[in-house]
Amino acid sequence: MTDTVAQPAAVANTPPDTMAWDSGLRRLMMIYLPLGCFVLILLFPFYWMAITSFKPNAELMNFKDHNPFWITSPTLAHVKHLLFDTAYPRWLWTTMIVAIGSTTLSLIASTLAAYAIERLRFRGSPYVGLGIYLAYLVPPSILFIPLATVVVQFGLFDSPMALILVYPTFLVPFCTWLLIGYFKSIPYELEECALVDGATRLQILRRITLPLAVPGLISAGIFSFTLSWNEFIYALAFIQSGANKTVPVAILTELVTGDVYQWGALMAGSLLGSLPVAIFYSLFVDYYVSSLTGAVKE
Repeated sequence: MTDTVAQPAAVANTPPDTMAWDSGLRRLMMIYLPLGCFVLILLFPFYWMAITSFKPNAELMNFKDHNPFWITSPTLAHVKHLLFDTAYPRWLWTTMIVAIGSTTLSLIASTLAAYAIERLRFRGSPYVGLGIYLAYLVPPSILFIPLATVVVQFGLFDSPMALILVYPTFLVPFCTWLLIGYFKSIPYELEECALVDGATRLQILRRITLPLAVPGLISAGIFSFTLSWNEFIYALAFIQSGANKTVPVAILTELVTGDVYQWGALMAGSLLGSLPVAIFYSLFVDYYVSSLTGAVKE
């Protein structure tokens, strides 16, 4: 009798043939291997830009005698050529001004629009919000044709001001849609209490809503700054002189002569051009993550 009872217990305690979730092999296959592939695919372009920026031309043109994934004799000749023999500092400064200016205008306009649509509750406000978001879906390759006529008529062609005023056409719709969702997570009872105390809508927006919506504003600002920094079509169409070009356009049009590609300078310009965006993200990453989890709980 004891043997017959002990036998089912032994069978029940036998470990299954399949891997447990907490096993090392399961974690390797399901977590670390996909994560490693993702990190490799994500970081390899930056690694390639970095090693190409510091490779001499002899290594760039001769893969038979030199390892393409490593640097044998590093040099700063490409960086020196980029910074001192071209207008790259001017391009970087122009891109910074355009990105900051367009981001500021977009945040101001989208904040007022999102607050009006979400809090004033006028008739048809949901459809207005939907229409603003649908405007974001219009491709820039279609919009730049009528915008070019407007830019020329206002005398803004070949001026950074043209980009500062044009970029909000695709920044404001998405930022408005993003802030509408964030304003929804802020309890409306806070504003009702302020209205009872005699506060105006602008006072409520400035003293109550905006301080609570800082993570959402930073998230919209990161989005606007990144798109403004990397934008190519409008900058190519509306800027003609080399001194006023932005970094994405200048490194492609000014560092390529005919069929001769200055690969070292191109990669150095791309690498240096990506640093401001990376620094901007690293400074506000905590606010960006908090904006994805909502604002204030009821």
